[in-house]
Amino acid sequence: MEGVSAYGAALAGRGFDFQKFVRQPQTIVRLLSWVFAIVVFGCITTEGYINPSHSRDVKCIFNQNDSACQYAVAIGVLGFLACVAFLLLDVYVPFMSNAQERKYAVIVDLGFSGVWSFLWFVCFCLLANQWSLTRDVSGIPEDAARATIAFSFFSIATWGILTYFALGRFRRGVDEVSIPTYAEPPPPTTDHPTPYPPTYTPTSYNPATYTPTTYTAYPSDAPDVSQQPPYPPIIPQQGDYQPPTY
Repeated sequence: MEGVSAYGAALAGRGFDFQKFVRQPQTIVRLLSWVFAIVVFGCITTEGYINPSHSRDVKCIFNQNDSACQYAVAIGVLGFLACVAFLLLDVYVPFMSNAQERKYAVIVDLGFSGVWSFLWFVCFCLLANQWSLTRDVSGIPEDAARATIAFSFFSIATWGILTYFALGRFRRGVDEVSIPTYAEPPPPTTDHPTPYPPTYTPTSYNPATYTPTTYTAYPSDAPDVSQQPPYPPIIPQQGDYQPPTY
């Protein structure tokens, strides 16, 4: 049956269509989230630390707050790995024959996408705030700092869209895979009477009187039929065989 699905994926046994998988919006947004995460932690690991003139230790370009850079790198790396894992899960979901397993996969996607959208929002607010507090920008690669903030904001949007897609798949899956419930039978109508009468009134029982019959004596001089053989006796004779006469 064309169009039959469960939790946003075709039923098991239909194979894997790579072109359809790549063109679907969920895959495109997940790939964008993957790229944005690479940009965020790539910019910080390569140009996010500088060596100030008054210190021999390297410091984060965001107001010399190392915690801001470490938080952004952690969120970016984990988001990058999560995108790869969920892409593989999206490939594997159509091969799941159990609807309950698909439900768990969608719930994990929904929960993680919602949490990571919030964490990217925190990351954007933290980096934007620390960058606004940075006074000495000499020697700081400002393009890398602005790119980190911008792609942190873009990651909020992409992970929020992934959360919306996961929520839609969960709702469709609940509607598509419904458990049948017991329904009370409709009341009988006048066109279809019940097979049994609603009430039963037993009729009165009048036993009939029994009158024994009289039997006449059997005459003693009548021949006893039971003593006579039903067939004439067959006497075997020597010589030729003769069949018995019936």
